[in-house]
Amino acid sequence: MNFSTINTFDVVNGEGIRVSLYVSGCSHHCKGCFNPCTWDKNYGEEFGKEQEDWIISFLKRPEYDGLTLLGGEPWEPYNQEVLVSFLKRVKSECPDINIWSFSGYTWEELHNPASRCYTKCTLDMLSMIDILIDGEFHIDERDISLVYRGSKNQRIIDVKESIREGKVIEKKI
Repeated sequence: MNFSTINTFDVVNGEGIRVSLYVSGCSHHCKGCFNPCTWDKNYGEEFGKEQEDWIISFLKRPEYDGLTLLGGEPWEPYNQEVLVSFLKRVKSECPDINIWSFSGYTWEELHNPASRCYTKCTLDMLSMIDILIDGEFHIDERDISLVYRGSKNQRIIDVKESIREGKVIEKKI
């Protein structure tokens, strides 16, 4: 898996102070995408132990609240195996950190074994996420007044509560 950027002081892509990992590769190609260079899965650098160690060194600091996965598309099948392994390490070494993920895939697609994003890792990865912002960016529904979203079709999903309830539970922000 490649990544384009690691932002070690992000206060925009989730609540509190976060580290944001921008993975490479995205098949959505949303019109108006803010990061089209990340559509290419080979863009940037290979993500490995050095980057994991660096991110975790920040997440262990008391002022940090969380990790955010975005891109590109973290839920592309070719990104999931590396991210599941990394998230397990984050959960083990930084148990108080919350994890957010942005995805152009919807909650329903992530749960559908027939969808193009579903792999043997998808549900495991989803179980480690606290908040999922789902849905492709739709330029015709763009709304700059929305918090953490770019277009009205996107939802802020409380993943833990949604798993418990067996249906989508949106977080009110």
